[in-house]
Amino acid sequence: MGILSGNPKEEPLHAGEVYSLWSHLLDTKGLYVTFQVLNSHTGDHDLKEFLKDYSENVIKKEEEQVETILKENGIRLPPAPPDRPMVNIEDIPAGARFNDPEVAILAGKELMAGKQLCSHISSIAIRTDIAEMYNEFYTEKVEYQGKLLKMIKDKGWLVPPPLNIK
Repeated sequence: MGILSGNPKEEPLHAGEVYSLWSHLLDTKGLYVTFQVLNSHTGDHDLKEFLKDYSENVIKKEEEQVETILKENGIRLPPAPPDRPMVNIEDIPAGARFNDPEVAILAGKELMAGKQLCSHISSIAIRTDIAEMYNEFYTEKVEYQGKLLKMIKDKGWLVPPPLNIK
């Protein structure tokens, strides 16, 4: 048997997996803080709940799973930015505040970028447990992107491209 056969958790990570996992963890720690800031800018209850739900059930979960793999493989963890305090939306000057549709679009861009990253890491992974984990991350992002799109449509925040209606 070769070094890459058997239990995937006992297989060594290759350089691309290490770099991708480490970079993803760094980005995830930053995204968590970014969503804290966006939540402070949000006045819409549903959008606030979406950001909170995504932060706790997706971002934190991904962070924990990737941290575990890096620790098990003796890889130093990236630093985490400090948490941001919740701020009342009224305390943010009007000219410096993101409005709710802008927050929703920013969250959607993060979901899209996250899907691309998950697809990339899944495709370069030779450890099946890494590939499967990132496929699960991708699927969660697809589900949340659908929830966000529905919310954006329901609230009238969607600015559609020109529609081809004949």
